[in-house]
Amino acid sequence: MTEIPKEEYILKCTSACAGCSSTLSLRYVLKAAGPDMVLVVPACCTSVIQGTYPRTAMNIPVYNIAFAAAAACASGMSAAYRKKGVKTRVIVYAGDGGTVDIGLQALSGAFERGTDFLYICYDNEAYGNTGMQRSGSTPLGAITTTTPGGKVHPKKDIDRIIEAHNPPYIATACSAYPLDLFQKVTKALSLEGPKFIHLLAPCPPGWRFPAEKTVEVGKLAVKTGSWILWEREHGTLQVSGPSRAAMKKRVPLDEYLKMQGRFRNITEQQKQELQRNIDRALARIACEVKQPCS
Repeated sequence: MTEIPKEEYILKCTSACAGCSSTLSLRYVLKAAGPDMVLVVPACCTSVIQGTYPRTAMNIPVYNIAFAAAAACASGMSAAYRKKGVKTRVIVYAGDGGTVDIGLQALSGAFERGTDFLYICYDNEAYGNTGMQRSGSTPLGAITTTTPGGKVHPKKDIDRIIEAHNPPYIATACSAYPLDLFQKVTKALSLEGPKFIHLLAPCPPGWRFPAEKTVEVGKLAVKTGSWILWEREHGTLQVSGPSRAAMKKRVPLDEYLKMQGRFRNITEQQKQELQRNIDRALARIACEVKQPCS
């Protein structure tokens, strides 16, 4: 962790919930980006944690934009900077609702145009700032305010959708592994063109676990294979260290599910389907990198 700068770009006055892993992650994202950046934020939890106008916890320029327009805004902003010969880093920091659902059209367009920016989706697997409604990123069996009996559809695979655009860099990360996140943001920002990082951000009130368990829940997501850490640079896939270990020896899925109240109604059939999805995802990655998977 000694390579991470000491400068802070989020001040100690946010409106975040206790144990908010998204805010923790953003702290490391901004440290990796440095002072010459602008953050584009659509409607999401990050719109709220900045604080109440005219005060803000953000020590950098932030452009708050409509739910569907973050990638479009960043695309125009990046083009304007590059036209002026300015290398200011443009970063979108958006939730899963504004990425896999409402903002998907603008995101796809920005990647198709080859926009020079970094798009980070912090995924708490629901619409967090409006009360944890179901999103396309909510996993099978999870309780939300709009799926009180548990979601009956699997999670949308946004990573494979983005991969279809052939970006120079795409990666996954998790708030429980800040150094891995810092290194991936640093690498992404060293490359030109559209980059995408999909970040798992466990949410204590939304996922219904104690605030002090945020890091433990995030690590269990990785150790069970529910969340696989990898990066793809110019088409070449590499599995990150924590997930390489998980591919050799996994923690049982139940250890992850039982920590979260949102899965209290999950059926045995849904558990089996979740496990099959994990097995398929790991097998696909293992086949590509030629690494055996238990």
